Amino acid sequence: MYAEIREEELKNKIAEAYFSEFDCTKIIGNIDFCVSIPHRELFAETQSLLWAEAKKESADLYKSVVQLILTIGKARTFDKILPPAFLGAFDAEKIAFIPYNTIQEIFYLNDFNWNVTPSNYESKEFGLVLEKVRQNINENSLIFYFGKDASEIHQFIKNNFISGKNSFSKIQIDKNNFIIIYNKWLQTVKPTIAVDWEMIKKSGMIDADFYLADLLSLENETLKEKLFVLLKTNYYELDRKLAESGLFTSSKTSFLDKQKAHQQFWNKYQRPPKEEYWDYIVNRRDLLVPQDVRERKGSFYTPQIWVELSQKYLADVLGENWQDEYYIWDCAAGTGNLLAGLTNKYHIFASTLDRQDVDVMKDRIQNGANLLEDHVFQFDFLNDSFEKLPKNLQDIINNSEKRKKLVMYINPPYAETAKNDTKNKERINKRGVSFTKVQLQYGELIGIATKELFAQFLARIYNEIPNSNLAHFSTLKVIQGPNFFKFRSFFKSKFMKGFVVPANTFDNVNGQFPIGFMIWELGDEKKFSHIICDVYDKQKQKIGQKKFYAYDKDLFITDWYRQYHTREVSESNIGAIGLYGSDFQHNNFIRITGCNEHPNRWTFIVKNNLIATSIYLALRHCIEHTWLNNQDQFLYPNKKWEKDKKFQNDCLTFALFHERNKISYKEGTNHWIPFTEQEVNARAKFESNFMTQFIKGKLKQEDNGTLLATEKQRTTPLEFSPEAQAVFEAGKKLWIYYHQTIYHINTLGEQRSFVNASLYDIREYFQGRNENGKMKNKSEDEKYLELIADLRDALKLLAQKIEPKVYEYEFLKG
Repeated sequence: MYAEIREEELKNKIAEAYFSEFDCTKIIGNIDFCVSIPHRELFAETQSLLWAEAKKESADLYKSVVQLILTIGKARTFDKILPPAFLGAFDAEKIAFIPYNTIQEIFYLNDFNWNVTPSNYESKEFGLVLEKVRQNINENSLIFYFGKDASEIHQFIKNNFISGKNSFSKIQIDKNNFIIIYNKWLQTVKPTIAVDWEMIKKSGMIDADFYLADLLSLENETLKEKLFVLLKTNYYELDRKLAESGLFTSSKTSFLDKQKAHQQFWNKYQRPPKEEYWDYIVNRRDLLVPQDVRERKGSFYTPQIWVELSQKYLADVLGENWQDEYYIWDCAAGTGNLLAGLTNKYHIFASTLDRQDVDVMKDRIQNGANLLEDHVFQFDFLNDSFEKLPKNLQDIINNSEKRKKLVMYINPPYAETAKNDTKNKERINKRGVSFTKVQLQYGELIGIATKELFAQFLARIYNEIPNSNLAHFSTLKVIQGPNFFKFRSFFKSKFMKGFVVPANTFDNVNGQFPIGFMIWELGDEKKFSHIICDVYDKQKQKIGQKKFYAYDKDLFITDWYRQYHTREVSESNIGAIGLYGSDFQHNNFIRITGCNEHPNRWTFIVKNNLIATSIYLALRHCIEHTWLNNQDQFLYPNKKWEKDKKFQNDCLTFALFHERNKISYKEGTNHWIPFTEQEVNARAKFESNFMTQFIKGKLKQEDNGTLLATEKQRTTPLEFSPEAQAVFEAGKKLWIYYHQTIYHINTLGEQRSFVNASLYDIREYFQGRNENGKMKNKSEDEKYLELIADLRDALKLLAQKIEPKVYEYEFLKG
């Protein structure tokens, strides 16, 4: 409807046609289009209704919304300005709306990398957010077309974009904005409360408990009972139990400034929110918990579908009547959602680090939860003595026969000691994660695995509750992780049954890796070598089984490749490649680049290690990285591959034409052109014919100890499989088209430079780069798109041919 106009003109037309009664002049950070309630006062606080991404041409609005979310998250705009009721995106044809409250949890994900470029549609973070946005828009049908849906757009705006009666209306608090208002409260009100915040933290409370007391109040009197803190006009009343515990001498605390900042702050906002929001806000207290505390406690709720499935697996292993025949203790219970669905409350014990969570569970008991109050208690499993446990639970733990009928049923925290930010040289350990009594006691026994909180839970259970049964959710590091070698030697138990699911189905868990539910019979003296788990997708559909190996006796692919490693700077170097972790999750780091200086984990590529390097790159990229194989390890192979020349040549072909080969003539001489000047009709000579000479067997080899036996004194051309020949043929057509194109649009001087282009350079030439310097995904040249698609298709067929050899030569375990 608004075709062939500039983006700024499009924004003006949309503002005039649909949002004329609102203020669309605000510029908020890098957000393209903002709709807010108009104010008479110039510097009044902005009350936004819509933040949107604008595209002048037809666009995928799902992706546009994701770009907007990443833009907001990167700048943390919501920390500075109240977020709107809706996020959105529009182009010349259509507009999409997404309720802010349905996606705001994305901004509070643990360990989410907000430093990615928002417009990079290929990033892992972009894919994660895209999945959430697509599902939300599909479920709520919030896409409208400007032509046929014009009346519906107007009606939608009329019903949902409601301004106050005047500019002095207080801001309403709802589930969209209670977090941003909390962040403002932290800066304004918290410093004026006369309390020792360290003591508050030790008590199990957090600053948000004071905020909730403020928020859920009328005329400075808290309305909702059973909160940790109550506001009583001009002071706070703390939970009386805290005063009785000795942590506080008084159950009251007031303000340092006679409540001035408190009054000025809350003059802006309408309290309390509508009652329909109360339970939601209190139940999502976890969103207000500081990041370090959330990671320490493990505020990662187990989805109900996996709770139900785990209990089915327990019944399969322990018998139909297991809940009557066994005792159950969840020692990392949180608010008890893992225990939902269990029937025998007399056999269930639940403990958690946080007193507030204990109170939530006891409140749930009053509302019908199938638990006993006396069986729900506060207990720090990684620090407290078992002497603090209820006597009836101690009786079970201290009785060898009863222990055999105890199931430790847990989803422990997944936090690590150090944040996973290897680029930050100044990174520090997360406070309180590994420095526990359990870590000090078991550090020597399980080694570096003590960096993981869940490993600390498992170690104590195994050693101090022997011969019991363990049923836990965790990552597969316990099975596959190289850092868990000592742990596996310590944890000798019999695996009974289990399943794995995608990690990102768990609340607040980000990433493409499996989370497993595993049932163990503790005390078996045999060390396991592997386990077999059922595999489920996000829809709880069983899609097969997978064997997960313990790589305790294996050498890895990096050990194999190090025999070809060279760090000597020389004119004979033709490139460089990195030696990173040996599992799939590190594959994205494996690429070929120019000979610029690299860290020690990189090695230079020379003619003597070219075949080995090609094998190394091809193996790492011929099989797709998925959530399921994320931590599968590439290994030191058997020797059969050394006699398989076709396999070696297939890998060379793969390395020459794969997009992880990022050689560029701009970084120095390009030795990787796989064709002669005559084959591609080049107008000028190439600076290097190394690769074609190597393929033809015309390079003199020097045996310096790293040369493959198949390459010694080779004077004959390499022989390629039909699949490899198809890749060469597709590549040649692309090179020919490139050289035809540069003749038409460049001067002769530029041609002499461009003539040495690599595949990476050719892609850059046709696809160009965006404003952030990132290579674009597509090109406007239809002929190029056809040729590059043909090359990629041929490369996929070659990858399929290489894949079986990966297992045959034991680079991977099948």
